[in-house]
Amino acid sequence: MHSPKTTLATEFLLLAILALLWGSSYIFIKIALEDIPPITLIAMRVGIAALFLTGIVIWQGDKFPRDGKTWRMLLLQAIFNSIGAWTVLAWGQQYVDSGLASVLNSTSPVFLFFITLFVTRHETVNKTKLIGALLGVSGVIMVVGPGVLNGLGADIGGQAAILLGALLYACGAIYGKRFSKLPATVTAAGTMIWASICLIPASLLLDQPWTLTPAPQTIIAVLVLSVLCTGVALMIYFRLVRTLGSMGVASQSYLRAGIGVALGVLLLGETIGPLTLAGIFCALIGVAIINWPRKPHPIAAKPA
Repeated sequence: MHSPKTTLATEFLLLAILALLWGSSYIFIKIALEDIPPITLIAMRVGIAALFLTGIVIWQGDKFPRDGKTWRMLLLQAIFNSIGAWTVLAWGQQYVDSGLASVLNSTSPVFLFFITLFVTRHETVNKTKLIGALLGVSGVIMVVGPGVLNGLGADIGGQAAILLGALLYACGAIYGKRFSKLPATVTAAGTMIWASICLIPASLLLDQPWTLTPAPQTIIAVLVLSVLCTGVALMIYFRLVRTLGSMGVASQSYLRAGIGVALGVLLLGETIGPLTLAGIFCALIGVAIINWPRKPHPIAAKPA
C-alpha cells in the first residue's frame, strides 16, 4: 500500500506529464499544418486517438457503456474537451497573438473556481485555491512577458473565443467527474469516438484529404500528436479528474508555458531571463497550492 506522500508524488508526476504532452502538442501541430489543413488535422488526430484508445479498452478487457444516456453524456464531454474547445480556440488564435492566447487560455482554473463556488459546488473551494489560481495566471503572464497584455481589447472577438475555449475546458473538468464509474480509458475512447463522428465527415467534405501528399515528418508528427498528445494524455486527464479533482487537473494549464520555455532551451538553445524563471516558479507554487492536501476551510462545498 502506497503512502499518501507517494500517492501525491505520483499524481504530481502525472500532472507534469499531462502538461508536457499537451504543451508539446503545439510543436507537432505546427509541423503537421505544413502539409495538412486544420480540419483534416484535427479529424486525423481524434480518429487515430479513437482507434488507439479503443484498442487499449479491448486489450484491458473493459466494456463500453450500452445505454444511450451515457453516450449522450460522452458527447457533451467531447464538446467541452475537444470538438467545441478546439474549434473556438483555433478560430480565436487566427486573430490573437500567441503569447496573449497562452495567457487567456490559462484562465481555466479561475473560471472553474467561480463555477464551483456559485453553481456546481461539486468539490471544496477556498480562498487558498483562489490564490493558487491567480498565482498560476500571474506566472504564465511573467513567462510569456507582461507586454502581451498590451493587446487586451484589440480584437474582442478573437479574445472572447479563446476565453470561451478556456471556459469549455473548465466545464469539461467539472463534467468529467460524472464518469467516475467508468474506466478512464473508456471515457477517453468514448469522447474521441464522438469527436471522430463529428469531425471526419467535415474533413472529407471540406478538404478531400485523399488528395494530400504529406511528407514523412508530417506523418510522424500526426502519429505522435494523436497517440501520445491525445490518446495517452486523455487517459491521464480522466484519471486525474478523479484523484486531484477538477481544479487540480485544470492547473496543468499553468505548467504548459514553462514546459514550452524548457523545450525551447533544450531543443533550440534558447536562453531565459530572471522574469521567466520567476514566472515558472510562480506557476509551480500556484499548482502546488491548488493541489496540496490540507484541512479545508471551505467557502462552498456540497455535502457528500
